[in-house]
Amino acid sequence: MPALSKTTMFPARLDRLRALRAFLDAFCASAGLPNDDCSRLNLVVEELFTNTVRHGHKGDSDSPVWVSVSCDGKRVDLSYEDSAPPFNPYGQTADLTLRMRKPGGLGLLLTRKLAASRDYAYLYGRNRIRLALTLD
Repeated sequence: MPALSKTTMFPARLDRLRALRAFLDAFCASAGLPNDDCSRLNLVVEELFTNTVRHGHKGDSDSPVWVSVSCDGKRVDLSYEDSAPPFNPYGQTADLTLRMRKPGGLGLLLTRKLAASRDYAYLYGRNRIRLALTLD
């Protein structure tokens, strides 16, 4: 099966979250991904996107967010880029206890646990996060 790949761009606005989900759902349908895998992909991207809007841009912004997904039947590769100030979500200590976390601050931990591999780079004025999700 040849790899399926799709790329899109959205402004960093919370009202675009529904369109982002629709993009991912259409990708999942084209790739024939089971609901559980599609839900996991949606959850990871939603966390990244809401963090970009709320923390990176401190609110809605017309700054672009680029999302690329590809699937080869065994895993989904995600590339997520934004133009918010540099921030490496995976450079922080991963072993903070739950008691030390703020309520609602588990999104980054969640993306760490749901992805089989991840990497971060700040290139050409963009945060770039690449994740691989192994299919069940």
